[in-house]
Amino acid sequence: MTAPETESLRGGASRRPAGAGQLPAVAVVAAGGGLGATARYAASLWWPSAAGGFPWTTFWVNVVGCAVIGVFLVLITEALTVHRLVRPFFGTGVLGGFTTFSTYAVDLQRLFDTGHSRTALAYLAATPLAALTAVWLAATATRRALIRRQR
Repeated sequence: MTAPETESLRGGASRRPAGAGQLPAVAVVAAGGGLGATARYAASLWWPSAAGGFPWTTFWVNVVGCAVIGVFLVLITEALTVHRLVRPFFGTGVLGGFTTFSTYAVDLQRLFDTGHSRTALAYLAATPLAALTAVWLAATATRRALIRRQR
């Protein structure tokens, strides 16, 4: 056996870098994240929240994003066969970029820092409750629609 053949058998020169097979997924998550974050930013420009008021834009962005992910995940796991990069692009990228825990946290901090504790506490409780309710209702409604469609 020659040296290059031996090197190849041991996994030397011909080895791919760790994670090289994940590059397409990373690329689509990044592209989708850019689109989702741009949509969220546009929403904040179109519907700005008043200083010290309830951050309705971030609230509704998170609730709508959770509802969409409820529909999306039911469709791609229970009804459709999609390309392997659809889930990372849309679920992780677009919807991950669109919904925002970081803005939620910053909104809370600003409300507390400016003395709007009641609004902050309402926002603190309402956002996860509404988001979880939205994803559950959307997933449930999608499953029911799929069952009716099959009849």
